[in-house]
Amino acid sequence: MAQLAVENVTLSFGGLNALSGVSLEVNSGELVSVIGPNGAGKTSLLNCISGFYHPSRGRIEFEGHDLTHASPHTVTHYGVARAFQNIELFTGLTVLENLMLARHTYTHYGLLANLWFYGKALKIAVENRKVVEEVIDFMELEAYRKALVGDLPYGVRKRVEVARALSLSPKLLLLDEPMAGMTLEEKEDMVRFILDIRAERGTTIILIEHDLGVVMDISDRVYVLDFGQVIAVGTPEEVAQNPRVQEAYVGVEHA
Repeated sequence: MAQLAVENVTLSFGGLNALSGVSLEVNSGELVSVIGPNGAGKTSLLNCISGFYHPSRGRIEFEGHDLTHASPHTVTHYGVARAFQNIELFTGLTVLENLMLARHTYTHYGLLANLWFYGKALKIAVENRKVVEEVIDFMELEAYRKALVGDLPYGVRKRVEVARALSLSPKLLLLDEPMAGMTLEEKEDMVRFILDIRAERGTTIILIEHDLGVVMDISDRVYVLDFGQVIAVGTPEEVAQNPRVQEAYVGVEHA
């Protein structure tokens, strides 16, 4: 059974279908990429999986939990985290503070424990700090831990965005163009981090990325969207040779 199953999902805005009958399956530990031209519906698909949008039709299931109409908070609770294409960090807070803030979903204790900071409150705070420090070390952010995010170079901020999602200890990580706007060296570093996240942390990954060279190098399977529909799915080699994919990207008609 697939860890994530997206079944015949349609997403409509005022009569316009951003997604039309999209189905997708991801197995535990896989790195699956979703590609397609601009406006193909890739980010809309992640929005549905993460609970920011609710599909008009279809079903989304993760490890037996129905996510079709779940809130983002509920989706996170089940083990799904997301790094956004447009960096969604608090620029006036430090790297450490941004990552600690991400852990708030695991902060469940009463008012008195919070006021006096003892017992369960202290135990949870210590655990949250431990998780965040491990992520900072994993993403090689030690040198920036006390720096304000707004003062960091763009490439480092993109890394912090991924680290924020990792701080939620996800089973499934959704990455929306984590390498957009990066230099070649920064891309190489991000690719290394993505591969390490899967290999060392056992995290399943869905990746949206425009750099087809990266996608073809690191993906187990690739889904191709065009005009809100899946037009191809397979290994990177199979997808690269698919005439419909070639037409979608370069406008070459196939027989």
